[in-house]
Amino acid sequence: QVQLVESGGGLVQAGGSLRLSCAASGRTFTMSGMGWFRQAPGKEREFVAFIGWSTYYGDSVKGRFTISRDNAKNTVYLQMDSLKPEDTAVYYCAARVTSSVKTTPADYDYWGQGTQVTVSS
Repeated sequence: QVQLVESGGGLVQAGGSLRLSCAASGRTFTMSGMGWFRQAPGKEREFVAFIGWSTYYGDSVKGRFTISRDNAKNTVYLQMDSLKPEDTAVYYCAARVTSSVKTTPADYDYWGQGTQVTVSS
């Protein structure tokens, strides 16, 4: 089993920045690919970013968000800059066994509980 715990969400003004963290515990050595997704009220869960052997971003965040990982700390980060009101959502961390890029929620094996990000205009 793998446990994922997100932190770092909050309220920020448009144009501001936040950094989300996802701390992994348990059988973390089995997790090669880590992703961030988000879900706004009434909308489907949306792919945000992935890190494995490479990084990959959703079109709506490309150039503004940066995903990174610290393997020594079993932690993945999502640096979010130039935030917009449309970035408001619950952000989820997810993990999968292989390091190939996947953008569909069903391709992930483990999920965190989510952290709320609210961007005011």
